Amino acid sequence: MKTYGLRDIIGPIMVGPSSSHTAGALRIASIARKLFGEQPQQVAFTLYGSFAATGSGHGTDKALVAGILGLETDDPRVADSFALAEAAGVTVDIAWDTATDVAHPNTVDIRCEDGNGRTLEMRGVSIGGGAAVIRRINGIDVDITGEHTSVVVHQHDVRGVLAHIAGVLAERGINIANANLHRTAKRGDAYTVLETDSDVSPDVREHLLDHPDIINARVVPPMMAGDGEEAPVPDDAEEAFARWDYASGEELLALCEREGVTIAQAFRAREEALCAKQGVAPGIDAYLDRVLEVMGNAATEPLENPQPSVGGLIGGEAAKLHASLEGAGTRQRLVDPLAARAAQYALATLETNGRMGVIVATPTAGSAGVLPGVLLALRDERGFTHDELREGILTAAGLGYLIARNASVSGAEGGSQAEVGSAAAMAAAAAVALAGGAPDRCLAAGANVMMSLLGLVCDPVGGLVEVPCQKRNATAASVALVSAQIAFAGVQNLISFDEAVAVMDEVGRGLPPELRETALGGIAKAPSACAFCAGC
Repeated sequence: MKTYGLRDIIGPIMVGPSSSHTAGALRIASIARKLFGEQPQQVAFTLYGSFAATGSGHGTDKALVAGILGLETDDPRVADSFALAEAAGVTVDIAWDTATDVAHPNTVDIRCEDGNGRTLEMRGVSIGGGAAVIRRINGIDVDITGEHTSVVVHQHDVRGVLAHIAGVLAERGINIANANLHRTAKRGDAYTVLETDSDVSPDVREHLLDHPDIINARVVPPMMAGDGEEAPVPDDAEEAFARWDYASGEELLALCEREGVTIAQAFRAREEALCAKQGVAPGIDAYLDRVLEVMGNAATEPLENPQPSVGGLIGGEAAKLHASLEGAGTRQRLVDPLAARAAQYALATLETNGRMGVIVATPTAGSAGVLPGVLLALRDERGFTHDELREGILTAAGLGYLIARNASVSGAEGGSQAEVGSAAAMAAAAAVALAGGAPDRCLAAGANVMMSLLGLVCDPVGGLVEVPCQKRNATAASVALVSAQIAFAGVQNLISFDEAVAVMDEVGRGLPPELRETALGGIAKAPSACAFCAGC
């Protein structure tokens, strides 16, 4: 099971519109580039499942090409990746396979080739929130999560090769966290995939290749928990992480009581321990500062300079709401200023997302408006400070981690309840924490939201994260605030946070495929939606 950190839940910072279909796809292609060892001259992508059904509207094709070119998830040039590939002399072929059944809805096969006929074939899966897993390399099943530095060795399956690999790493003080051998047949081709506890220097590859039965070797850097700067691993790193880790809401409450801390403090300590275990500097406050900066820009730019989205379905809604509230009389202001401002910021963030601007996935891009909508509105209307907003984000991350760990935050797996519902639960908990509520009230607020939004389907018109996603973000921000107020008042829940997460997961997996981000049901099948798509 993947060990989720701060940047997995509050992040990635990325170009929109979809964390699983854009950022996750980019990371898969980036790993393919690293495994290939250079930029390929020809690359073919075959997309399956939800990737195939909605990938064009989500910019999945652009993201895959961007990853092959070595771009990062937050690079604004992702939207121009096809032009960049043409300028670089990279030939790209895209196939959309909606017929073949695959184990995961966000699956892509990548074939890279250089000018000499050398090839790499790889299958990757985007598991939600921008995270990716590699499932197959050159026809051999593997499992590369990106959680640790991975050393991928292509070899002949003969005696002595594994000993050579282990010896090379041991000589350089590199500890192996996990090791798996994947082979076609005895004495056939094989891949050894090792995950290490520390960075692996480039010269290790050359020493591995000294063995005549090693065909190739590549080092794949991890998707780091911290800021990427290497730090010494303390001797008690595992014990420290075990002290602060938790697997359920019940365990989180027990942890907070035992240590005398808030959820934000507990999650901060867990993040510091996770980074220490992985040998990287945490850089928590610097990251949170950037998160708040990006959130602020994404939530305000469309108010001043409205732009149409890539799909053309949204653009200007936040400015219209703002203008209507500014000029409205008392009887025309149907919501209070706090909820109105939260809705305005949420609408604006989804406009930024829809035009492939830079946003923060919280926990996904499709739900990126809820948390900033609530937090920035609380800042403006209730006077919470920058430092207090940091604590709110850490509280949100503390709950979001549990949802991602024990259920899913992917619309393709669990519907919009898994994305917008999770974001609203996180925002509700953050609001309670900012108001001074105890950890149990934060969890109660999250449970309130999940019960209120249970069964919310994911049905993007034309496969675009625009309609109905934008308005769902805005209304979910209000649901978060109401749920937070109810919990803060001390109203008890029959259903616990952990039970609400489990039920949400069960309901999500029971939704038919048409209602899980395929654009084949729900609002996406309404006559007006079909008419729009027919005209594209």
